[in-house]
Amino acid sequence: MTPPAAGRILAIASGKGGVGKTWLAITLAQALARSGRRVLLVDADLGLANVDVQLGLDPAADIAGVILGGQALAEAVVPHPGGFDILAGRSGSGALAVVGSEGFARLLVALRGAAGLWQEVVIDLGAGLDQGVRRLAAAADLLLVVATEEPTSLTDAYAVLKLHRRDRPGGAASVVVNQARDAAGGERTWQALDRACRGFLGAGVPLAGVIRRDPKVPEAIRRQTPLLTRHPDCVAARDVEALTTRLASPTQVPCR
Repeated sequence: MTPPAAGRILAIASGKGGVGKTWLAITLAQALARSGRRVLLVDADLGLANVDVQLGLDPAADIAGVILGGQALAEAVVPHPGGFDILAGRSGSGALAVVGSEGFARLLVALRGAAGLWQEVVIDLGAGLDQGVRRLAAAADLLLVVATEEPTSLTDAYAVLKLHRRDRPGGAASVVVNQARDAAGGERTWQALDRACRGFLGAGVPLAGVIRRDPKVPEAIRRQTPLLTRHPDCVAARDVEALTTRLASPTQVPCR
């Protein structure tokens, strides 16, 4: 899919936690930046944000100011040495767990405005299926749903896709299989999800990419360093770079 001239909003979602959604959002943001794009990473996991934790940040401003109306988005953004900009969330705060309609309206307006300043706006959504997550997913130009081979992950990823089709009929969505044992295993995981979508939703779901399990990933997370900075040539890094190339393709996002 060709990124629109005004910039593109990519939302990263999962039905459950623990599938590497935030890690993928961070790594994809850096990979897009390395490809020459101007990238903003937004931590929109309201109330349970952890982009700042994974990157070892202590930002003076965060998304709360934007939602509550006291701060413009550009004023709350901080640059990261990895080459991308960040709008951090607020870790461990329940204050944003329930955001009213006015707050969400402000956030959506701010994100659309950000797409006029950054070429790629990567949104790390909260895990789950609450209304706020669904509204942000529906506002994206492309929804990437992260799944693993675990049966509960597949069930929850299917639920995300089902609701997305209800919230935004015809909206673009693809699957990223993370923590795959190998490329073939990742494709089998996608095929199971694709069959469920074909059988119950009337149409399948494209596979955007497979990211293989790599011990370098948890090591980089422990060190609060982006994977492409610490281990740019490892297996998972190469897989994310391949995903980035497909996302930048002028033809189609999916590899299947």
